[in-house]
Amino acid sequence: MAEIGFVFRRAPHGCTSGREGLDAILATSAYTENLAVYFIGDGVFQLLKSQKADEILCRDYISTFKMLEMYDVENIYVCEASLQARGLTIEDLLIDVTVLPQAVLAAQLHHCTSLMTY
Repeated sequence: MAEIGFVFRRAPHGCTSGREGLDAILATSAYTENLAVYFIGDGVFQLLKSQKADEILCRDYISTFKMLEMYDVENIYVCEASLQARGLTIEDLLIDVTVLPQAVLAAQLHHCTSLMTY
């Protein structure tokens, strides 16, 4: 079955792409359960715990990532190399994810029939 992939590559709060991507995932999950979410590069910062968006006068949408489980979005992957390069561990993240080596993550991306990048 065709899988739709959502790729987060940018840090939060510098632009609206993270919030838009999250909204797109939640909307798409109403139509299909066959989707996957990938966090690569600075996109891993989207999932950091204890962000204080209000201090920079931004909307706090990060906690909404916790809703992915309620929407049956189970395939959530984070690039291991991206975490390591930024000095982060899985314990720093807001939600449960599967950490994958870069090569494995790239192979999974190739199996998606559609990719949306945010």
